[in-house]
Amino acid sequence: MPKTVVKVGLASCGVAAGAVPIYETLTGILAGREDVEIKKVGCIGLCYMEPIVEVERDGKSIAYGKVDTAMAREIAESHVERGEIVLRGVILDPESKACENERMDSQVRIVLRNSGLIDPEKIEEYLAHDGYKALEKALSMTPIQVIDEVLASGLRGRGGAGFPTGLKWKFANGAKGDKKYFVCNADEGDPGAFMDRSVLESDPHSIIEGMAIGAYAIGSDEGIIYCRAEYPLAIKHLNVALEQARKKGFLGKNILGSGFSFDIHIKEGAGAFVCGEETAMIASIEGRRGMPRPRPPFPANSGVFGKPTNINNVETIANIPWIMMHGAAKFAEYGIGKSRGTKVFALAGKIKKGGLAEVPMGMPLREVIFSVAGGIAENKKFKAVQLGGPSGGCIPESLLDTPVDYESINATGAIMGSGGMVVMDETTCIVDVAKFFLAFVQKESCGKCPFCRIGTKRMLEILERITEGKGVMEDLDTLLDLAHQVKEGSLCGLGQTAPNPVMTTLKYFREEYEAHIRDKKCPAKVCTSLIHYVIDPAACIGCTKCARNCPVSCIAGEVKKPHVIDDEKCIRCGQCKKVCPVGAISVE
Repeated sequence: MPKTVVKVGLASCGVAAGAVPIYETLTGILAGREDVEIKKVGCIGLCYMEPIVEVERDGKSIAYGKVDTAMAREIAESHVERGEIVLRGVILDPESKACENERMDSQVRIVLRNSGLIDPEKIEEYLAHDGYKALEKALSMTPIQVIDEVLASGLRGRGGAGFPTGLKWKFANGAKGDKKYFVCNADEGDPGAFMDRSVLESDPHSIIEGMAIGAYAIGSDEGIIYCRAEYPLAIKHLNVALEQARKKGFLGKNILGSGFSFDIHIKEGAGAFVCGEETAMIASIEGRRGMPRPRPPFPANSGVFGKPTNINNVETIANIPWIMMHGAAKFAEYGIGKSRGTKVFALAGKIKKGGLAEVPMGMPLREVIFSVAGGIAENKKFKAVQLGGPSGGCIPESLLDTPVDYESINATGAIMGSGGMVVMDETTCIVDVAKFFLAFVQKESCGKCPFCRIGTKRMLEILERITEGKGVMEDLDTLLDLAHQVKEGSLCGLGQTAPNPVMTTLKYFREEYEAHIRDKKCPAKVCTSLIHYVIDPAACIGCTKCARNCPVSCIAGEVKKPHVIDDEKCIRCGQCKKVCPVGAISVE
């Protein structure tokens, strides 16, 4: 009799949502059952539905979302024991109209092909899903044949720049050197981005296999995974996977009897955003301060310790085994124009369904946000989407039919970036958003270039004045002038793209900046210096809840009589509005 398999999502999102007690509850009930297997799996992408439990029984697979310990017991006792599905918790069911069927059906899962399906700490499960067969196939080809296959696929770097991966490998292959390095960029510093972390946590062997294939193609015997130390679970799973791969002969000397030798080690980064830039990363790997250097020479000719080096990010590498197994033509069937394959997005912000989604290149932004991500939370009005992180830009509603491809996104003034997608609604202040991202890049600037170090600081000061109601119209021209100077005078991608959030918001939302300056008002009612909390005396019932919850005691009034807010003492925390039972408090 086939075993019943119970899978519990224990990636970072699942753990944060409380999946560990769910796993412990299920193991406590089902421990010792020879007919039941309980597995720890990674993230399937439905992060907003965590904790997630999937049950495979009688040839059917049913997934449950937002599982608590009570539901876990019910799943064990009803579904696992008797085959009775717990209908109230079902989110995925191929035989019914479960709430998440459409989201998963709209995706093409290449990078995320194993995420949420296999135990990331068991190489046997990766092997059962054709793991390392792509490496075996690549080793039967010549390095140039492997590179030609990647070139034919049209795969471009998923770290943001979109440079053709096969061409990058070709340069590294042709570089002269007695040693070469193959580096995986797992730094992922963009706020709102968590694609790479999830892949490393959920399917680490796909990265090891992809790196081994790439190393063979360029002639490298040493690989480095540069991963930020803030990803402890990813690093743990990588270390386990590396040791397993060595024991199975997929890493080390004379891999699969081919004569090719290659091994990988992990370099933990300290979380500097600038180290996502290739040359700054190389400096960090070498034990120096992470600061960019001029190019040329390019890493392909002079990288880690002056040796030829190839650097690809996690998502790029995760595509490689699939391409080698299924062929370049199959990969190129997805996408449009010069952007082939799929793209993984981390969906965050004011949306109903946050998490990960892998969609074909060319899908319109509108479909990603309103279909895949479920639309705007609380049915509020869409305002903008920040694409590309701090290096990207804000795209307005008028451009939501823009297809997700490198050239089309670049034409809006934003960039594809690594795949962070932060959605904003009508309650978001666009000036405040620009200030947030600029504050981030200003803090993360390595300080090497005066334009980046000082220019971003001056821009941030102007934005702070505007949000405090102290701005003047001339500030807008000054912001644009500084933005162009920072872009043109900075050495690396961080400085060159740092002004993008300011430039795109000024381009598409200039009237909101002008309202802050001219009217001394924040249309979104976010900037605390430009708003006031007011109690409507006709609506106030004098319950005293607002006064009792005010942290600075700025609300006065007698029981069952209208209350008043002392505007000078008010810190604009909004607590009074949250607790008012009759909605008598408004923001002006």
